[in-house]
Amino acid sequence: MQLKDRLKQYKKSIWKAQDNDILNYRFRGPDNIKYNCKYPLLFFLHGAGGRGSNNEDQLLDAGSLGAFSKQNIFSKHSSYILAPQVPNDKKWVDVEWNTQKHDMPKISNTMDMALKLLDEIIDTHPIDINRIYILGLSMGGFGVWDALQRRPNFFAAGVPICGGGDTSKSRIISHIPIWAWHGDRDIVIHVDRSRNMYRTIKKYDANITYSEIKERGHDVWLDAWNSKELWDWIYQQHL
Repeated sequence: MQLKDRLKQYKKSIWKAQDNDILNYRFRGPDNIKYNCKYPLLFFLHGAGGRGSNNEDQLLDAGSLGAFSKQNIFSKHSSYILAPQVPNDKKWVDVEWNTQKHDMPKISNTMDMALKLLDEIIDTHPIDINRIYILGLSMGGFGVWDALQRRPNFFAAGVPICGGGDTSKSRIISHIPIWAWHGDRDIVIHVDRSRNMYRTIKKYDANITYSEIKERGHDVWLDAWNSKELWDWIYQQHL
């Protein structure tokens, strides 16, 4: 199946905030939805290459669309997926990517809308609130750390790929199952961003796994996409 045909399987929608600001998003449900059953949801945060206004690139960039198909998340794992799109020149988290310093800023407008959209989706669909997962890459990896720290009792698991967060808030998320990924040759977002998060969280006897891929650059999401172990792990997690 061609990528454009796969993309059509995701409902194309626009969410409007109370101030009339809008957020583009794609949404898809499991292949087979049974009456009176609840299903997990994967909240996907794309990287900088997925920004825009076409409501497509958040899934076409970085091979995420193909990965979700390859890992059979809609059949084997019977999952929903929600994928909002950041507008051009905006971020999930308003921080610099090329520094080691990170103090959690005020929530970005994009993240604020995305979390409100997520709440609405949960309220209007048969979602299992004990199995809501968040995964993101690069700019979206920063978004995963940010969302986990803002909602430390909300997500059943988090997968931040080549991102970074506020290490001073590590303790509040140390109970969350987390599997972080980074390439040791990443020249876009330094590998220390993930190393530092892992080291500080690990101090609290946390449930965290860290995969640092040797000789891999910024595109470490390719290793995550191909890891059957990762995807099975995600859908085994519960609050």
